[in-house]
Amino acid sequence: MSSPLRYEVNENPPTPLAFGLALQFTIIAIAGIVVTPAIVIQAAGESASYLEYAVFASLVVCGICTFLQARPVWRIGSGYILLMGTSGAFIAVSIAALEAGGAVMLGALVLVSSFVQFAFAFKLSWLRKVITPAVGGVVIMLIPVTVMPIAFDFFGNVQEEHLAFGAPFVVFLTVLIGVGLGILAKGMLRLWTPVIGIVIGTIAAAILGIYDSTPVQNAAWIGIPKFSEMSFDFSLNSSFYGSFFTLLPSFIFVTVIGMVETIGDSIAIQRVSQRKPKSPDYRVVQGAVGADGFGNLLSGCLAIVPNTTYSSSISVTELTGVASRRVGMFIGGIFLIAAFLPKLQAIIVSLPPPVVGAYLLIVLGLLFVVGLQMVARSGLDYRTGLIVGISMWVGIGFQYQFIFPGLFTGMWGDLLQNGMTVGGLTAIFLMLLWRVTSSRRIKTQCDLRPEAIQELQSFLDQVCTRWKLSDEIRSNIELANEETLHILQQSRPDDEQRKLSISVHKELNLIELEYVLALDLENIEDRVAMLQESPGEFNEDDYSLRILRHISAHVKHEKYFDVDFLSVKVKC
Repeated sequence: MSSPLRYEVNENPPTPLAFGLALQFTIIAIAGIVVTPAIVIQAAGESASYLEYAVFASLVVCGICTFLQARPVWRIGSGYILLMGTSGAFIAVSIAALEAGGAVMLGALVLVSSFVQFAFAFKLSWLRKVITPAVGGVVIMLIPVTVMPIAFDFFGNVQEEHLAFGAPFVVFLTVLIGVGLGILAKGMLRLWTPVIGIVIGTIAAAILGIYDSTPVQNAAWIGIPKFSEMSFDFSLNSSFYGSFFTLLPSFIFVTVIGMVETIGDSIAIQRVSQRKPKSPDYRVVQGAVGADGFGNLLSGCLAIVPNTTYSSSISVTELTGVASRRVGMFIGGIFLIAAFLPKLQAIIVSLPPPVVGAYLLIVLGLLFVVGLQMVARSGLDYRTGLIVGISMWVGIGFQYQFIFPGLFTGMWGDLLQNGMTVGGLTAIFLMLLWRVTSSRRIKTQCDLRPEAIQELQSFLDQVCTRWKLSDEIRSNIELANEETLHILQQSRPDDEQRKLSISVHKELNLIELEYVLALDLENIEDRVAMLQESPGEFNEDDYSLRILRHISAHVKHEKYFDVDFLSVKVKC
């Protein structure tokens, strides 16, 4: 179903095409942005004026943050198409906050928990051994597991007389066109298949009497909330503070889960936005988490439900084959304009439920495959496979209440009935358990200079003697270290002295050499992969890379804003 990538992230499609694709993204995302605060505010018994304000403010915040994701400022933003929208994971805790202290309580909790995301964004390297692409892939795969029942509910969310023929026909027609054209169409036509499916499905629904245009007719063309009718209670007493500190741990908990989803989304969007697969750039991930935190900071200041990245960005990008950040900038602009256009909000929100469900079926199906590819790309050895398999089934079990459904009640029961939350936490816990129970790393430090080779070879010789490794394995480890240092020294400016940390770790039949330094290197993992793609071409500068590729079982390079991690694994 995925189309060949026509426009990479740095390429600019024609303006009409970019705007049309931005509308596709907007159609699938805006309903969630509008409906989520409506569910929360109505369930908490808040006023209609606050609901009108919350929808307006949510669209403004999501527009700003989506634009920021596409066009980063400093370290805030990913530089890719990542839609920002109100987070469904916060529904339960947001209702509890509004019931405990109104909009001021909700705003205060969201504001404080946003700083957790900023902390993780700037020091994400601390979590690199726990929140891995495999963990992100599990979370991505569990999103369709969690959301697909909602898509299926849309199929039959019509009047009873349409259940026998009208709704099934509209679903079948929309899926047939969306999938059929996606398989058969070529060139520009394939880019418009999602919109064509939605339009034809909506026309069929209107003919069959399923489409209700009353909300569209009643909505004003242009408008803003009536701020004069709103009032916030800022009387902070001991009861307020008691409720605040009671609810804060659950808000931080959900914020961390949302951050894991954002990490998975930002890794996946890199994969689908490039013609030649490259290793994930974790500076992009840090920027995406930073923009997510900034969105929650704005949401806290405006006392609305917090936002997160929408994973539909990935599947729609793969479906259309257009990953240009220009599209992301248009999406942000459309969200901002939509905040002032009640008529447009009504058109999108009032799409026939069978049409929305059919489109979600296609999008979520592609999203599951993206998560599966993330897990496979991370390398499925026995332990990673065990972590992924157990986490998936635990998530599914809690999502559909197969696992001790009566054990958890209240707010925590609502949280633990979310498969993405439980599965993501399970994957994090198992990954952490793996790291804690692994053998201890042996570490040393030195300056990155020519003399470092002798220092580190002596260090490695002591390690090999302690582990009683054979002369052949010892020789391979020392050769891998020598060539790695040569590559690092080639990347270092002559007048620049850098501190280098190295750790050695034994794991099953592998010896891992991990190099840590603050140096902006070209990604060595990608350079090794390029050698595999063009084995016949020889460049003298690549001599060390070729030896390293031959002698090592795996090379992995993770780049962060503050530090680079280079891992070289040698078979023993």
